[in-house]
Amino acid sequence: MLTVGLLGAGRIALVHATAITAHPESKLVAVSDYLPENAQKLAAQFGAEARSTEEIIADPAIDAVLIATPTNTHSDLIEAATRAGKAVLCEKPVDLSLDRARACLANVGESQQPVMIGFNRRFDPNFAALKGALDAGEIGKSEILAITSYDPAPPPIEYIKVSGGLFRDMMIHDFDMANFIMGGPPVTVSAVGTCLVDPAIGEAGDVDTAAVTLTYADGRIAVIRNTRRAGYGDQRVEVQGSEGMLQVGNLGENLMVKSTAAGVVSAKPVLFFLERYMPAYAAEWGAFVAAATSGEAMPVTLEDGVAALAMAEAATKSAQTGQPVNLADI
Repeated sequence: MLTVGLLGAGRIALVHATAITAHPESKLVAVSDYLPENAQKLAAQFGAEARSTEEIIADPAIDAVLIATPTNTHSDLIEAATRAGKAVLCEKPVDLSLDRARACLANVGESQQPVMIGFNRRFDPNFAALKGALDAGEIGKSEILAITSYDPAPPPIEYIKVSGGLFRDMMIHDFDMANFIMGGPPVTVSAVGTCLVDPAIGEAGDVDTAAVTLTYADGRIAVIRNTRRAGYGDQRVEVQGSEGMLQVGNLGENLMVKSTAAGVVSAKPVLFFLERYMPAYAAEWGAFVAAATSGEAMPVTLEDGVAALAMAEAATKSAQTGQPVNLADI
């Protein structure tokens, strides 16, 4: 039984607490948060104890920690937990600073403790099926990848101000998905971003609508599109290969289709990513538990987290300068 401490008690921590307690081989024993009352509430809901982060990390009876705290704390907590001999699953991104993330990677390497970064979309059953079919050669060699990730509404401005920006906060999932599907990072990153949804987002120094083109050494192309305003929600992936196409469309709230003389109507897509990817979060946790208890390599590594953050850094620079950025220069 893997004993687990959960660092953070916000919205995403609730998702992770659900996955931890649902798994037959893990037990949530402690929760911390910078607001003690939040930790107490979440701990009580799942039969755990509210404790301080320092107590959880120092407790030798706790095997692993899941980090669901603000991004600017991630690297410090990863390092502290691995020094204490714990396995770590940390929410993305590794850090707001690429240099700090790289330092974290070097420091964790010295401890040799397992760390997994929470790119849960790799574990979505539909995306995993697409990756499996591609790797099996069912459409030949991939040539062009299109990823669409549209959120139904932007987060609060207070979150925007500390998130690191759309490329580091939102599109970073898509950067990792591109690396996952295409088998590695691109050579160049070209990005455009604008503020169309809420002027306050622009005033906070961020964009809310963006498109990125990735080019690879062998000539392949990937295109990623994000917006923080799509009232229906939109999460799709399409890969065109030398012998055909693989597609994963939106998941509907139900499968019913009504056809009448007035037209054909189906349910709208599952609205928000938390609902859309709940099976992925559960599968992600299952993969972490399996690796942590068997000693096998983590399926999503700290190196993967740093690679996606480097792409986010390149996209931010490209959007600011209007010029393509060589990833090697980042």
